[in-house]
Amino acid sequence: MLFDTLKDLCMIDGPSGFEQEVAREICRRLDGKCQYTIDNLGNILAFKKGKETPKNKLMISAHMDEVGMIVTGALPDGMLRIGMVGGIDPRVVLGRPVTVGPKKIKGVLGTKAMHMQTKEERSTAVPADKLYIDIGAKDKEDALSIVSLGDPVSFCASYQEFGEGFICSKAIDDRFGCAVLLTMIESELSYDTHFAFCVQEEVGLRGARAAAFTIAPDVAIVVETTTAADISGVEEHKQVCKLGDGPAVSFMDNATVYDRELYALAFDVARKNGIPCQTKTLVAGGNDAGAIHVSRGGVRTIAVSIPGRYLHSPSTVASKRDMEAAARLVPLLAAEAANL
Repeated sequence: MLFDTLKDLCMIDGPSGFEQEVAREICRRLDGKCQYTIDNLGNILAFKKGKETPKNKLMISAHMDEVGMIVTGALPDGMLRIGMVGGIDPRVVLGRPVTVGPKKIKGVLGTKAMHMQTKEERSTAVPADKLYIDIGAKDKEDALSIVSLGDPVSFCASYQEFGEGFICSKAIDDRFGCAVLLTMIESELSYDTHFAFCVQEEVGLRGARAAAFTIAPDVAIVVETTTAADISGVEEHKQVCKLGDGPAVSFMDNATVYDRELYALAFDVARKNGIPCQTKTLVAGGNDAGAIHVSRGGVRTIAVSIPGRYLHSPSTVASKRDMEAAARLVPLLAAEAANL
């Protein structure tokens, strides 16, 4: 079920602020399985009874949004000007197919032709404000008759499995986390558990801030995808984490110093159950834990993430082995953390 769910979710477009299609699919899967509500920001807040009521109110969180773009204008020749939604590296998007707006208008990300660029331009990444989208419009008026300012732009979906157990797709960050939460809700839980499917993580952890305030958990587990740099040319101490070595558990990132007891507990649970697990070895990045752990009077928080190469690109690569290990670890860790 995990990988079928992941594929279905990755094929849906949902940049930050435009998660409605993803939310509809998640709600369809929740119907009849648990109680849930949708808050004013668009977070899905679900609750499922377990066999027992735990000592600690427990929340497990993942975000629905993906990085993308937004239409900010149109040029006289019909090309669309865009702004970035989330942290996208402009070097990886040239020539990529995209869909624009609710009508899913097809387009291609482009810039000035190579032979028209200066030597300096050819040797540097194209800045975001020099990128445009070609939708085949003949002029500005034609373009704005098809799309509107503020329309979301998404990379075209292209989920595929390859090599020895690898998956390549857009939006693995963080549709994987959503898939884990849905898989847990399908199962029998040891303890009552709150689940948060959050919006707008990629633009500032906004949905998680509201979700944590509403749920008011004692303990939170964030299920995420994190950067892996285990590729040629990167020094080993800068590789952060490695595909195939299991989910990564962080001790600190740019948004959170994680609960030390939960950090140790994650590795203890993994060891006792024969689950591969690794430390995220660089203090970098951040996720919804940054908003959750400082909500109300504070929340004991830990993040369990799968490593992903080429994060925030149209082609994130992740390991099925890591995903399976994370999907095993999270519910076991939750059961232990519920009564800390």
